[in-house]
Amino acid sequence: MSNNARTSKLQQEIDANLKRAYEETLNEDVPDRFTDLLARLKAADQDGSPVQEHADER
Repeated sequence: MSNNARTSKLQQEIDANLKRAYEETLNEDVPDRFTDLLARLKAADQDGSPVQEHADER
């Protein structure tokens, strides 16, 4: 097998692994603390009040 063929095969394997990792990440659930933060930010944006920081977010 030539050096270019080995490089191409290796590149295909790397591409496949990166695509698989990306797909797995897309299918992960968003953590509750992020959805809670987004909801608070949206509410604060709508009524113009500042976002309250929780002690566990420091």
